[in-house]
Amino acid sequence: MAATPTLRQLEYLVTVVDTGSFTRAAEQLHVTQPALSHQIRALESTLGGALLERLPRAVRLTPTGRAVLPHARAALAEAERLTVAAGRAAGLEEGELEVAVVYSVSLGILPPVLRAWRHRHPGVRIRLREYAHADRLQDAMAAGRADVGIGPAPAGWEGPIRELGVEEFTIVVAADDPLAHRPSADRPAADDPPAEAPAASVALADLAERAWVHYAPDNGLADLLDQVCARAGFRPRAAVRAEQTSAAPLLAAAGLGPALVPADIVPAHFDGVLLRPDPPVRRVLTAYTRTRPDPLTVAFADLLAQQARVNPPRPR
Repeated sequence: MAATPTLRQLEYLVTVVDTGSFTRAAEQLHVTQPALSHQIRALESTLGGALLERLPRAVRLTPTGRAVLPHARAALAEAERLTVAAGRAAGLEEGELEVAVVYSVSLGILPPVLRAWRHRHPGVRIRLREYAHADRLQDAMAAGRADVGIGPAPAGWEGPIRELGVEEFTIVVAADDPLAHRPSADRPAADDPPAEAPAASVALADLAERAWVHYAPDNGLADLLDQVCARAGFRPRAAVRAEQTSAAPLLAAAGLGPALVPADIVPAHFDGVLLRPDPPVRRVLTAYTRTRPDPLTVAFADLLAQQARVNPPRPR
């Protein structure tokens, strides 16, 4: 591979031209004149020709030097812009953060976090990547497709992992379902504040004979539903399989069967009824990175953790 000029060599060339003297350039750059001359010769060797003509009282650009000088100035200016951009990003003034999440996060805790982030850091753009399965999210993070992953704790992850909070799950049934008439069954109302009292509970084992609103195999919640039902002693039978996580509570409210959904994704305007699974179904959400997170990533994770504490999922 051919050698390329270094930024230091380009800076030395520009300084010699601007000062008109190797002596003055060396003083300005705080280097010895022999060291300066050595770097200029190395640059000329790299570019294949003389750049400067040494006159008794001045220096003069050669034709090659005149061709090279604008590019040298442009390279130094671009390097300066890069430094400024990095400094602004470190100061949370501007930049771009690539965030990868599982669907339940993008539907649940993420929207208010993004709203708060926009108010606090309007110059920092967020690029969002969504994944239906936590394994796909982990693969994307390992491949370097995002700066931070938000989802269940990744298995065998060697980079930093930060716990954000607990994701609660609820059972959704239709308003005319027999389970909906239990005392304390929680039916969200658009104009009412969230109920503080726990909703009615339902033992998962009592739903063993029901046909469920299940999830498509490539949706990570399919695995979760199978696992919690297996612990309750049965395998859930699917009435329908939803590819999109957001469709599950709507299909359950339409009477197709019970659905296990993250409590945070249930819409405010909703005709279904929410029940608390017994035993409770929860999973820990984390933020994880490949290497030590930079200031932008740390600030975003801080905001996520604050949101999880301020607005924890209410009991179902």
